[in-house]
Amino acid sequence: MQDEYRTVPHEGVHETEINRSRFLCALAPAATEEEAQAFIARIRKEHPTAGHNCYAYVIGADASVQKASDDGEPGGTAGVPMLQMLTRREMRYVVAVVTRYFGGVKLGAGGLIRAYGGAVGEALDTLGTVTRRRFRLATVTVEHARAGKMENDLRATGKDVRDVRYGEAVVIEIGLPEGDVERFRGWLADVSAGTAGFELGGEAYG
Repeated sequence: MQDEYRTVPHEGVHETEINRSRFLCALAPAATEEEAQAFIARIRKEHPTAGHNCYAYVIGADASVQKASDDGEPGGTAGVPMLQMLTRREMRYVVAVVTRYFGGVKLGAGGLIRAYGGAVGEALDTLGTVTRRRFRLATVTVEHARAGKMENDLRATGKDVRDVRYGEAVVIEIGLPEGDVERFRGWLADVSAGTAGFELGGEAYG
């Protein structure tokens, strides 16, 4: 599995004009292929009079799902250069839709490839990207008397405290980089005098 990947922090649209044609690139994070398809459908609905709504998306931290569509532009001149821009920038879990309003001047195949790829590149530059790192979810179980100090210590040392639940004991959910698990186990035993429970969960990105 990838230790980290890049994506966009939120939805956004960037517009550029080339030879009187308007190119609007809409970008969004997408956790699944279904989310990507829903975003594409929504953008199409927002631009019913546009000549083309070409798209590309990359799903999976290892880029296992990649799709692109020229939506009526000559084959390979729109969706593929858009997808290439996303993969060249190492973007994951992201969908791009470039809406073109034709301005009356034909761009030719080379011009279209530059325009569609460039629209995605400019949109990424404008919107910015975020890096998400892989970590292990873990659960710390501690007695009430130690819970407050334990939570403060975890936050003070920069640990990713995700949830705190109070019951018979206090359960604190945290996220840990894979390489820190054993070191953390030792630290926890020290600060709790061996009384705290520790259980590893699944993997996630954050």
